[in-house]
Amino acid sequence: MKPRVHVAVIGAGAFGGWTALHLQERGARVTLLDAWGPGNSRASSGGETRIMRCTYGPNQPYTETAARSLKLWQKYERRWKRRFLHRTGVLWMASDRKHETAFERGSIEMLRSAKVKHLELSVAAMGKRWPQINFSGIEWGIFEPECGYLDARASCRAVVNAFVAGGGRYRQLAVKSEGLEDRAVRALALWDGSRLKADCYIFACGPWLGELFPSAIGNLVRPTKQDVFFFGPPAGDARFSDERMPVWADHRDHFFYGIPGSGRRGFKVADDTRGPIFDPTTGERVVSQETLKGVREYVSFRFPALKGAPLIETRVCQYEQTPDSHFIIDRHPENGNVWLLGGGSGHGFKHGPALGEMMAELILKEKEADTIWRIDRFRNSNHREHRDSQGDPQ
Repeated sequence: MKPRVHVAVIGAGAFGGWTALHLQERGARVTLLDAWGPGNSRASSGGETRIMRCTYGPNQPYTETAARSLKLWQKYERRWKRRFLHRTGVLWMASDRKHETAFERGSIEMLRSAKVKHLELSVAAMGKRWPQINFSGIEWGIFEPECGYLDARASCRAVVNAFVAGGGRYRQLAVKSEGLEDRAVRALALWDGSRLKADCYIFACGPWLGELFPSAIGNLVRPTKQDVFFFGPPAGDARFSDERMPVWADHRDHFFYGIPGSGRRGFKVADDTRGPIFDPTTGERVVSQETLKGVREYVSFRFPALKGAPLIETRVCQYEQTPDSHFIIDRHPENGNVWLLGGGSGHGFKHGPALGEMMAELILKEKEADTIWRIDRFRNSNHREHRDSQGDPQ
């Protein structure tokens, strides 16, 4: 009998956890490592919630992968008898200015092609459905009724629990960087002094990818500080709860997005503008007062009943941003048995199930990733410059 391939996956977030689970379900022997645990507060997959949406603009692969992930989230929810996807719907608000509405207009055909349920709504229709929103400056919108928001930290842990229950091995340990970019990685040096040998190594370690692989990745994955705010609606006012409001994105002059409140959290609002460079290991997670001021002004305008609402919680997370906001899915340029998976760029979490499935196929069938994901796309110097990419909210 042919021995099972042994795969080591480093990183138990949305990308790594789902990759480990899909590999294990397909018969591989898998060891999963994480320095601080699945969904921990330093990870890009940490925090309580992430948006599940398929609207992504024109000419991109993400509507298809999000649609596939939507089906997989539903499949595993049934299997585990737990709910992680809250189907509040997702509303995209668009203006009538061509340069601002191209994202939404370009999304329609992609949604149709992927067979994602959606509605095009007039501002009158939106105002009737959601009178608590001030639609000033908005002309129309896209509504995705089967999407909403995901329980982030909880689902990361559920994936790892399912992986372990199915026979996978999980260890909470960090990997040392020594020897990772040598021509042949024979074993990983771990921080407890032990070594881990496998046939194949997948590094899905989010904002730490460039630190571990300075030659292959370096600043192609750049962590940025992102502030998130939760406001408290008036007592007894259910208009801003997830029973009465969708997840929303306001794609006008400035890109704001948010998730309605629930019994556990207040009304979540964030500015999608990329923040300053941030060290996810040692960075102090204190929000910017300047960013808070701008968010308060926006909330007062778009949601008038929340003017003066108290700030009840804050969070600092990070995006691990690539220059073009596309993921990195590729072999290490010098090591065929080392795969690099990352660059979520603020929109990766929802794609975890589909990317894990994709990675399992690439590894077990010895395939190569599509060119859009490969590292060599950055050989063009124009693509090595990071830009403030709009359109990628959590």
